[in-house]
Amino acid sequence: MTVNQRFFNKNILLLAICQGLYLTNNVTFMAINGLVGLKLAPEPWMATLPLMAYVFGAAIATIIVARVQNRYGRQRSFQFALFIVVIACLICTYSAYIQSFWLLVVGTAVAGYYSANGLLYRFVAPELTHPSFKEKAVSIVLAGGLIGGVLGPNLSNWTKNMFDTQFLGAYIVLSIAGVVGMILMEMIDFPNDYRTDPSTHTGRPLKEIILQPTFLGALICSSMGYGVMNLMMAGTPLAMQVCGLSFPQTALVLEWHVIGMFAPGFFTGSLIKRFGPLKIMGVGAVLNFISLLIMLSGNGLPQFLIALFLLGVAWNFLFNGATILAISSFQPEEKNKAEATINFFVFGTMAISSFSSGALVTTQGWQFLNIGTLIPSVAIGVAVTWLYINRSRLRIS
Repeated sequence: MTVNQRFFNKNILLLAICQGLYLTNNVTFMAINGLVGLKLAPEPWMATLPLMAYVFGAAIATIIVARVQNRYGRQRSFQFALFIVVIACLICTYSAYIQSFWLLVVGTAVAGYYSANGLLYRFVAPELTHPSFKEKAVSIVLAGGLIGGVLGPNLSNWTKNMFDTQFLGAYIVLSIAGVVGMILMEMIDFPNDYRTDPSTHTGRPLKEIILQPTFLGALICSSMGYGVMNLMMAGTPLAMQVCGLSFPQTALVLEWHVIGMFAPGFFTGSLIKRFGPLKIMGVGAVLNFISLLIMLSGNGLPQFLIALFLLGVAWNFLFNGATILAISSFQPEEKNKAEATINFFVFGTMAISSFSSGALVTTQGWQFLNIGTLIPSVAIGVAVTWLYINRSRLRIS
């Protein structure tokens, strides 16, 4: 099959919508699982254990997903993942109904398989258009997450009291969204020429790919950037509840946070193409620190709203830039193992941050959690600075 040479086509549009459904699932899980977990957990510090199970399940699934995609291709792998998330959401529905904390943990862990697939959508984007548009393709597909930014928090709020059991309706709606995603994925034309034949050639050894400075820098910035964002985002619903703010206010903050994550996607690709990924990632690293300073200034709604919005923009710049860096450091036949490696570290970092978030908020307080984000934020800053200083030798544009 010949890939359509136009930048914006049916495939890019449908993949962006699928990205939106994926983020609707993610954001809704973030918004409600900590609160449902707090209600059902044997101990308060275990409240975000379902969130940790979600990303831990995704981390484990990255290896399986790479093999499934190698054998069956992108489309079938993505559709299977959507089927899995439908089942997982029904498990979560039942766990909420019977008030079972550990069944909720199981359901969210199973849903992690979908998350491991959904995080690959950004890598697929360049395959659906001309290579010269790869920056814009990645950016636009990630911008599809704006659907989730608006729909996810509002979905949580609208369905909160749909049934006698709080948030049960949200899990049901998410299962329906999974079915819609399966239909949309069937309509996308995936290029067969990007398939890998493991019996002939799989490229360089994984160790050699990872030890490339460019790939390693992309790996650090992707995982640490996601870790900082997830640490704050997972703890926000609990922190706002502790601070006496209402759930509609929490939904508003999460909505603007995810808007900050994905709305810049409509122009981030153009910025990266003009200024290069490292400069845009540098801006993202600076925004991380500004967000932290605002959050440390107080616990009111304005602080939550502005800080989480800027944190979302920071993540967008870092993640888009790191994705472009990563793509430039491996060949098409190496894509499955390279992408799986990056996503494994992303989800591993998210698993740690999800659990740490709930434990720190309930035992040490929100301000302590904010200070804790300094370590990964500094790591990001050091990585971007080193890559920028050595950009000529590494041939980074």
